[in-house]
Amino acid sequence: MKKTLCAALTTALVVGAASTTFAAANPFSDVPADHWAYDAVSQLAADGVIEGYGDSSFKGNRNITRYEMAQMVAKAMAKNTSGADKALVDKLAAEFAEELGNLGVRIANLERNADMVKWNGEARYRYWSYRDKQADGTTAKTNKATMQFRLLPTAELNDHWKLKARITATSNAKTDTTGTAALTFVYADGVYDNVEIKVGKMPLFSTNDDGLVMDNFFSGAQITAGKEVKVVLEAGRWDIAGQGNSFVNAANVNDHAGYQGIQVNYEKGKIAAGVGYRHFNSKVFKTTTYSKSGNDDDANIWSVGGKYTFDKNWALGGAYAQNTKADSYKKSGSVELDYKKANKVNAGSWGAFLAYRHVGANVSLMPTFDTTRAAANVKGWDLGGSYIPFKNTLTTLGYFQGKQLENDRKTQTLYARLSYFF
Repeated sequence: MKKTLCAALTTALVVGAASTTFAAANPFSDVPADHWAYDAVSQLAADGVIEGYGDSSFKGNRNITRYEMAQMVAKAMAKNTSGADKALVDKLAAEFAEELGNLGVRIANLERNADMVKWNGEARYRYWSYRDKQADGTTAKTNKATMQFRLLPTAELNDHWKLKARITATSNAKTDTTGTAALTFVYADGVYDNVEIKVGKMPLFSTNDDGLVMDNFFSGAQITAGKEVKVVLEAGRWDIAGQGNSFVNAANVNDHAGYQGIQVNYEKGKIAAGVGYRHFNSKVFKTTTYSKSGNDDDANIWSVGGKYTFDKNWALGGAYAQNTKADSYKKSGSVELDYKKANKVNAGSWGAFLAYRHVGANVSLMPTFDTTRAAANVKGWDLGGSYIPFKNTLTTLGYFQGKQLENDRKTQTLYARLSYFF
């Protein structure tokens, strides 16, 4: 017997995705409100267990047969639910036992392939306006604007391993020129209890100092072990060429840096802290702006950082880093006060920060700060805020005012961002 459940199940999916309840609406137009299936599917939809076809939607232009419903039940069974949800799935499976049995090998295929690949993405616009005081008293003005479209697929390989990637297309919004799409990163990510293994090209972020030293990508391997105390071991190669560092010169633009790093991070309750050591080796460092001799090709960078969260609104963090091989611009530090936080899924949420930063180019090789990243060798005040006007829509404004470390002249940066997440 067929049941006309299309509109009802569509409603169930929408309400379930929104994490609301079905207190007043009956998701089955042709099933009495006191039928057991009403409560079962309503609850499973609210818990995100009952889904539609492979694209997680229901076909709104035709009926759903018992075989199609059995396929959805098979997917729910493949998720290995527990507790009350498992009891509901088992009850639905009994209702559609004949159809599930007739599906045979197709059920096994569904269990293996359901939700194997998931896609997320972001479309964003960013704008920078730089103002740097010159030796003759004039102000040099530079504006930059970029548009990016990012796709982030995640593929389930097996119970322990996933494959993660990011494809990025960038264009110059100021000149309206179109750039080419590129594979930003791709790596295999395996999790075994409290051990995580990554192999490939992956994000390189100095977690212990909250990005004071590095926020970029490297090719190699990373192992993270622990729960409250986590040890991170990394080794591979960093594409240092073209990153905008002050010591990169035209003769060495094709060079890469060998990289090894270790971090020890602790996080529990209101406290987060960590220490790190990173070693880079590259001929790019062989400049007199890096070391007096101009012959040193190593960077040994130590860093420490921590953050204390007072309550749901306020947090205070700080970090310090030093390159023991560099003779100039070898120290960096940051102190930041955070108030609230913008959450992209909560419309109306917002957050703001006020920070003082000292960014030396020979230790902060690729820092995470949007307002100081392109202006190496600066110190000063950095402030900004983010607001979520609609769900999955982020707006950000930032402003930096300080001085250049080389000559103590004034520098300013205005930053803006608009992002759409999907």
